[in-house]
Amino acid sequence: MSRVDYYNNPDAPRANSVVPSVTAVVVNDSGALLMIHRTDNDLWAIPGGGHDVGESIADTVVREVEEETGIEVVVQDIVGLYTNPHHVMAYDDGEVRQQFSICFHARPVGGELRTSSESSEVRWVSPADIDTLNVHPSIRLRIQHGLDASRTEPHIG
Repeated sequence: MSRVDYYNNPDAPRANSVVPSVTAVVVNDSGALLMIHRTDNDLWAIPGGGHDVGESIADTVVREVEEETGIEVVVQDIVGLYTNPHHVMAYDDGEVRQQFSICFHARPVGGELRTSSESSEVRWVSPADIDTLNVHPSIRLRIQHGLDASRTEPHIG
């Protein structure tokens, strides 16, 4: 299913749903960030997805990262909460979802890089190379917050 992200766009369609979701800033021992090239919007992103009934939010992080990338992780802490009502995602089935995402730090503990139906490419990206990728502004903000070692409190917004 394809989607269009609207970010602070006055012409965006009105949201008709909110689905709790997660993203993960996963950094390996070399300092590279785990990123995926998404199939639904053709943008680079950090792995993540929707929270399912019956799982803890940490379980959602572990499941989504492994499903999208092949990498097994352990959740460490929260980068931030991202609930901007002016960021909506319009899907081709008519759903227009308001952003509600909790971003976590997670540490890789196993697995091997692989793609999925949601990722056409998966790779470890040097922080110096992130600016060369086409990344949505809301994901870029999470990456910035997640890689900022001086931050002591989660972002809430």
